[in-house]
Parts: sequence; structure tokens; C-alpha cells
Amino acid sequence: MHWTEMLLPLSISFAITISMMPIFIGYFKVKQFGQITREEGPKWHQVKSGTPTMGGVVFIIAAILTVIGTAIWKDVLTVKLAMLLFVLLFFAAIGFLDDFLKIFKKQNEGLTSKQKFLSQLVGSFVFVALFFLSGSDPLITIPFFGQIHNWLVFAVFTIIWITGFSNAVNLTDGLDGLVAGTAGIAYTAYGILAYRQGQLEVLLFCIAIVGGLIGFFFFNKKPAKIFMGDVGSLALGAGLAVVSLALHLEWSLLLIGLVFVIETASVMLQVGSFKLRGKRIFKMSPIHHHFEMSGWSEWRVVLTFWAVGLVSAILALWLLV
Repeated sequence: MHWTEMLLPLSISFAITISMMPIFIGYFKVKQFGQITREEGPKWHQVKSGTPTMGGVVFIIAAILTVIGTAIWKDVLTVKLAMLLFVLLFFAAIGFLDDFLKIFKKQNEGLTSKQKFLSQLVGSFVFVALFFLSGSDPLITIPFFGQIHNWLVFAVFTIIWITGFSNAVNLTDGLDGLVAGTAGIAYTAYGILAYRQGQLEVLLFCIAIVGGLIGFFFFNKKPAKIFMGDVGSLALGAGLAVVSLALHLEWSLLLIGLVFVIETASVMLQVGSFKLRGKRIFKMSPIHHHFEMSGWSEWRVVLTFWAVGLVSAILALWLLV
């Protein structure tokens, strides 16, 4: 696939998203389906209550339609691509249910943490089962240990990896434009790596998502007219995990997705410190709220995190390419 041909799926996904999003926002405003801001969150976020949410529905659908249409045209509709789409759709469905329950109950609680975690485990397990049935090689590359071909190791690692990064991106989604930018950078980096490996189906998958995220950002930048909701963040995180597996560059996600790793670590450290010592490390977690509480503007936090994500992605590409 020549680089000029990559502009087609990018443009299609972008066009679908940017044309359908105003209709989606308008419908949610008429029905008064809005985000319910957490009471324990920053007080200045209360003004965001009532903002339409679930914008992830639009760019996920845009990406899926673009991938399927382009894959048929370019004859790259493979089993690997089908599994990528399955994970994206399954985790989007989990997020959709969670968001729907929040809107229906008009409170910032949809699925319980146990229900959400169990659903993520089920989705990850089904992916492993499909991988096994496809006859693919259960290959995991571990730094300093090399390549490991073992179904048990692959299954355990994959379930942890998909579930973990699905939650990591979900935790990061707390400021206008934050995940749209950081996820867009991460998928772009993996698109470059897929191109280098000649894995056109993975390249197509990444490009279509980037196009959708660019379109979404026009409505999600501060002040956000719509939020992506769990339907978007859970799907994006799971998608990144599966892409890293498909390229056999699993551990690269720790660097390419460094922002998501830091956000998750901040929550784990905060909870652990409070339980063990009765003291908090950060003013608020995830860590993007800590910087807000320290006096940083929302745009400053977002731009800084984008910069960290961009530098870490470039470093990963330099090391790998």
C-alpha cells in the first residue's frame, strides 16, 4: 500500500465522524443525555455536567465501516483483521452498556467495577480462543528472555494485557482532548510499525481509528461539546493492546502508551499509599487531576501529556525502526 493510498481510509473515517457527530450531539441534547460529573472530582469540572457523552460510538462505527469497506476493496479482509475488529467492538459494547446505565440512572455509576472487569476478562478470553482456533502462533516476545511459544503464557499475558490497557486508557479519559490526542499518537506510531512490517490489515486498522479520532477531536477539544465515554476509551485501550500483539511488539506499548501507564500507576500508588499509610501521594488521581489541583490549566495539562506521548512514541520508533 503506497502512502498516498493510506489517505483514503484516513479521510473516509474522518469524514464519517465529522459529518455524523453534530447529528449525534444534537440528538443527545434533545434527549438530555449528558455526562454526570463525579462529586469527588475537581469542583470546576461540575460545569461539564450535562455535556453529551458516548461520542466514541460515532468514531468507532466510522472506523469499523472504513476498515471493512477498504479491506474488501484492497483484499486484506483477513482473520487477523477480523479479530482486531472483534476486540474493538466487544470492548466498545462494554463501554456502551456502562455509559447507557449512567445516563439512564442519571448518576456517575453504570456497571459495577466487578461487572466491568468480568466483562473485560470475557472479551479477552474470547480473543484468545479465537486466536487458538485460527491456528496462529502463540508468540510472546519478552525482553531479556526472547521469544516464547507457549499457549498458557500467551493466554495469561494476553488477558492481562488487553484488560490492563483497556482500563488504562479509560482512566486517562478525564480532560477535554486528552485521550483523543494521546491515543491518536499511539495508533499513528503503530501504523508506522505495521507499514514497516508489511502488515497491511493492521496498518488499515490503525489509520481508520486515527482518522476517526481526528474528526472527534474537533468536537472534544476544550470546551468539549461531547465526551467519548467508556464506549470509546475502553475500545481504544483494548485495540492498542491487540495491535501490539499482532505486531509481536507487545512491550513497546509500555513506551508508546507511556501516558496511559503513568496514569494507571498514579492510581495504583495513590490507593496503595492510602491503604498502607493513610496518606495520599497526589492531590488527586489519576495524575492529570493532580496537576490541575496544582494550578495548571486544563490545556496545559493536555498539551504536556500529548508532548510526553509524542516523545515516548518517537523514542519507541527510533529504537524499533
